Amino acid sequence: MRTGMGFPPYGDTIGSIVVQHVNGYLVDVVSGAIYPACVNLFEGKVVRIERKVSAPDRYILPGLIDSRAVVESSHLSPLRFAEQAVVHGTTAVIADPTPAAAAMGADGLRYMQEAALTAPLRFHYAVPSDVPSVGWKEARQMLTDSYVCLGEVTDPRRVLEEDPAIIRKLEVATQLGKRVDGNAPGLSGFELDQYMMAGISSDYGCTTVREAEERRRKGMMIGVREGSAERHLGDLAEFVKGNPFLLASGHLRARDLMEGHVDALLRRAVAQGLDPVQAVRAATLWPAEHYGLPGGSLYVGSAGDLTVVKDLKDFAVLETWIDGQLVAKNGEPLFASRPAPPVRPAFSERLLSGVRVSGAGTTARVKVLEANGPTRWSHQDLRVVDGSIVADPGRDIAYLVWADPWEDWTLRAGFARGFGLGDGAIASSEVYGIGGIVGVGGSLGAVIEAVNGVAARGGGAAAVLGGRNAWLDLPVGGLMSDLPAAEVARQETELLALAREMGSPLEDPFLVLARLGRDVPKAFQVERPVLVEGV
Repeated sequence: MRTGMGFPPYGDTIGSIVVQHVNGYLVDVVSGAIYPACVNLFEGKVVRIERKVSAPDRYILPGLIDSRAVVESSHLSPLRFAEQAVVHGTTAVIADPTPAAAAMGADGLRYMQEAALTAPLRFHYAVPSDVPSVGWKEARQMLTDSYVCLGEVTDPRRVLEEDPAIIRKLEVATQLGKRVDGNAPGLSGFELDQYMMAGISSDYGCTTVREAEERRRKGMMIGVREGSAERHLGDLAEFVKGNPFLLASGHLRARDLMEGHVDALLRRAVAQGLDPVQAVRAATLWPAEHYGLPGGSLYVGSAGDLTVVKDLKDFAVLETWIDGQLVAKNGEPLFASRPAPPVRPAFSERLLSGVRVSGAGTTARVKVLEANGPTRWSHQDLRVVDGSIVADPGRDIAYLVWADPWEDWTLRAGFARGFGLGDGAIASSEVYGIGGIVGVGGSLGAVIEAVNGVAARGGGAAAVLGGRNAWLDLPVGGLMSDLPAAEVARQETELLALAREMGSPLEDPFLVLARLGRDVPKAFQVERPVLVEGV
């Protein structure tokens, strides 16, 4: 009979030595066995694992690892992110700081590393592979220092065409024995072979069992995302039941992080019919082995990182231990630290109150960036009225405006479809890959109001509709906030409520806008030039 009676809490003092101990049913992710045990911790390490006759009715797991997190997507600074992650059992994340690198360059990368030191959560960083400011020399230095892998290579064409800018980074990572992550949905056959021969050893872009099986058969590790954006566990349920894989949250907003992190991924995996031990391995053993991280399993001499949960179905987290220290218990973090000094965005003070999109004749054929669907682009005819090309909200074709930080904050305009904003507008300084501020809406005046509002407030996101507005303030690089997660989640919720009132069908149009970042500059390539002119 399992019972919690008679088991002493945490520590035994032997002279001047304090040995921590954690009782429960140990999940051995190597053998698959589950048995009553006491795990003893000293100086950050596991020093003994004792088999017991009985144990409290709870389960001891190796510390949970998020195989790919974009901290900036949570809108939380690394400290605030850590406060939420540890209460959900997470002891380590592999974080991709591409947004910080794109928005703030080397200062952003330094901030992310320094801020990670303010919390006990283990932050392991991936080198941004698609940011121009990170060349092969910078990648080599980062991988030599502390970065654990080269981050996702998301443009397979550049690899297949042997673009020197990316090939050199791949060569550096391979020479240093570091993993290279990929994201190549749709790639197969010989092209997939070429992609892999360049050194790419994992893929986080699979959306079908067939894709996952081909990659695994050829030796790739499959990353499965289940966050606020991509949710692929359901699509890949049959694959993950019989293969090693990596669980990852990817883009996870503050409001969703408060509800769950890796614990939520385990809950969903088991709900899909996955064996609990197989699910736990995907968040412990396999990511640690793949990336060469501390932790991943519990044995004498291993890192003292472990997660205690109530059961292996709901994975309600009771305790989180990192480096042999209890850092969270019953939903509360047990550490206090000060945020790192933030990097402030240098937004232009030259705000424009009026612009027009110029065109000639009575119609203009323009390139439209599609927010949804497999096709990124379409070409559409729009009316030209008094020399201005006019958006068509009736066909869900909206104005797209980008304040370009690389060209003295010049405003550039194009068109986008799929946001469903009517006469309203949204704007955000969370723009992956290119930085700056991007706005979209059916009314050009509303778009400019939203873009100007984001700049005036020092970064963040805005929703504007008929004299009403909602704001999310992100003063840390225009991407993150040092406010507690609950306040950031409240602002996120108000933004989304106003966007839905405009008519947007998207679950999170701000996240869609952010992830379209690298495609935004291409929207200005039209058959007849489209210009933004000051009025």
